[in-house]
Amino acid sequence: MALKHLALTALIALSVAACEEDRYRGSQRHNIPIPSATYALMSEKGVTKSQPIVIRSYKKESELEVWKKRSDGQYVLLKTFPMCRWSGQLGPKIREGDRMAPEGFYAITPAQMNPNSSFYVSFNMGYPNAYDRSHGRTGAHLMVHGACSSAGCYSMTDDQIGELYALVREAHNGGQRAVQMQAFPFRMTPENLAKHRLDPNMAFWKNLKEGSDYFEIAKDEPAVGVSGGRYVFNGGGNTSVSQAVAQKRQQDDVQVAALVAKGTPAVKLIYDDGDQHSSFKRQLAQSGADAMNKSVAWGSRDVGISRVDSLIGPRVVVLDDKGRTKATVRAESADNDAVLAAVRGAAEQPAAEAKPATAVAAAATPASPAKPADAATQVAKVSPGAATPAPIQTAASAEQPSFYQRALSFVPLLGGSSEPKAETAPIASVVPETPQRTVAPLPPRRSPALRTSRLDQPDAAYASQPATR
Repeated sequence: MALKHLALTALIALSVAACEEDRYRGSQRHNIPIPSATYALMSEKGVTKSQPIVIRSYKKESELEVWKKRSDGQYVLLKTFPMCRWSGQLGPKIREGDRMAPEGFYAITPAQMNPNSSFYVSFNMGYPNAYDRSHGRTGAHLMVHGACSSAGCYSMTDDQIGELYALVREAHNGGQRAVQMQAFPFRMTPENLAKHRLDPNMAFWKNLKEGSDYFEIAKDEPAVGVSGGRYVFNGGGNTSVSQAVAQKRQQDDVQVAALVAKGTPAVKLIYDDGDQHSSFKRQLAQSGADAMNKSVAWGSRDVGISRVDSLIGPRVVVLDDKGRTKATVRAESADNDAVLAAVRGAAEQPAAEAKPATAVAAAATPASPAKPADAATQVAKVSPGAATPAPIQTAASAEQPSFYQRALSFVPLLGGSSEPKAETAPIASVVPETPQRTVAPLPPRRSPALRTSRLDQPDAAYASQPATR
């Protein structure tokens, strides 16, 4: 009897879960609720669902923040979402088809909300904005959407985008005419500015930092304009805030100079095809693509994520003071302590005599094998300029597969071969200084039965965007 009771309870639970899931398919996707845990978090922060929000995204860290406005007029950080996928490189989107996710200041209006998305729900960032158009940039339908796959968008899991969509919707319903999205290449810290000081996009990034500094000092969204091909923020606004922003900028410049004087190497990050938060890399290795996305489970058996084999982390190119390559480090995370130590060691050597830096973690790690998740964060390779490739060095034992090797196990999902490769073939070759052009698949399309009808929309202001995203 006990076993029958348990089985009946499990069946009822599954049925309820299925019904709950069905509630927010089709024409009801616009009404996705804010999770109860997020309501509790809002109460803790002293904000309500109808108060305005600001979204801030960071490519390098693969994170997206939601800030909520309190009754005193200042914004408070509500929640940080790990980003499931972005494509391309650090830097702004320039042209249609370049796979770059936009960077800049964008406005999300009710008309840009898309409950009919092929990738659960989505909202259009508003690219190209006035700044982009002033520079002749092209492209359209750049979204924040689900499905954990990107061809120029910021992609989340379906659960994440459902929550984000609901937060933006309620801010619109509360009277916010446009939600500001601040899209950055990385957090605008002195450390990041020092590391990327030789990047050709630095002038543009410093312009973005002006708006970022204003938000961080005033805790309010900056008024954004465009003049002379630059973003301008709060022209002639609050004098005391302007002075505090100028002081912060000066202090940051001093810290950048100090970091450079201490030997912080200039680097350039080269991604195979964007990146994702490390928490998703671990989930992918442990559970596979289907665990991340309702999109895959809901009818389309296409690939749930784009280019699994590209998610082994960026190549960290160490540059001398003239921008010439000294060494290249391949690792899952450019912020990993062992990687930075290896980069610094390579940077201290003359360019003509650069030698492979040793993996600091390998010497410090006990003889016992590392766990798979830990092994993924170790230095995979250090190779100087055009010299002979250095041997692979990790803290894991020979029996422990690298993150790259684990990623290759998902190649059949992409329609590729699952035949075993030689141990050093994937990463023992010379690392190219520029990314190789590849054709990556678009995110999965839902079956027509899962798309909603325009006639069932709860509010005419939330018109459907084209089904391409």
